Amino acid sequence: MAKSTVEKSSVRLKTVLDVLAEGTWSEQSLNAGEILAEAIVRVPLDARESELLSGGIPRGHKNLTTETAKLVKAGWLVKGRSGWTITDDGLRATVAFAKPDEFASALAEGTPVPADTPLPTAPVKKAPARKPAAKKVPAVDKAPAAEAAATKAPAAKAAPKKAAAPKAAAAVEKLEQPSAVAIAGDFNTILGAPEDWAPQYDEAQMKFNARRKVWTLAATLPAGFYTYKIALNRSWDENYGAFGVRDGANHELKHDGGKVTFTYDHATRDIVTA
Repeated sequence: MAKSTVEKSSVRLKTVLDVLAEGTWSEQSLNAGEILAEAIVRVPLDARESELLSGGIPRGHKNLTTETAKLVKAGWLVKGRSGWTITDDGLRATVAFAKPDEFASALAEGTPVPADTPLPTAPVKKAPARKPAAKKVPAVDKAPAAEAAATKAPAAKAAPKKAAAPKAAAAVEKLEQPSAVAIAGDFNTILGAPEDWAPQYDEAQMKFNARRKVWTLAATLPAGFYTYKIALNRSWDENYGAFGVRDGANHELKHDGGKVTFTYDHATRDIVTA
């Protein structure tokens, strides 16, 4: 890769941690796709990085996804079932290695975060400017004639107050879950299905966790490279690919072999593996 591409990759990796840190302060939860997308918005892809690969994913996007393994290895990022989480060391790394070149060097050389590095705190929000107090206008004595006229004038009738309209109950939008969610890909036959890429078979169906509101499927797969998509209601009519995009590019999984758990969140239409 060209030097500029390497530099951009390092800056994007730091941006991934920055986005996660901001989410920690604001208590805003983002899925992996949203985190990667935000990093690319802040550090845009160049022409070569924007080229689409065979799976329909931009070259730079795929590279960044792969490069995040370095953050995991450094102990700054954890990829779990419920999404990505920045560790305390990861938070400190954004302070200790604030400059992109320092960050890139520390990540490449495995430099530990100095023990005395404090945890960063949320930026202090500026208080809104106080408006100057309104000046009091001195009272003006009424003229005697005006007082007399005021005394004789009949009191104005107060307009009847309208009854306050009852507040409408806040509508709570309830996410309707699909009747079935399948992982349809090139490993369905390994799971026992008659054929691959077929969402209609029981072997490809995920189980719904009512408490967590997510769908999961645990499987044991041989080492290899796999591709798959999420298909709803046992058909291809509604399906989701990489980063929760409807009819999007295939999800990709490079697996070392053994157990893997897929977790699908219908609120984000995205999936994580652990």
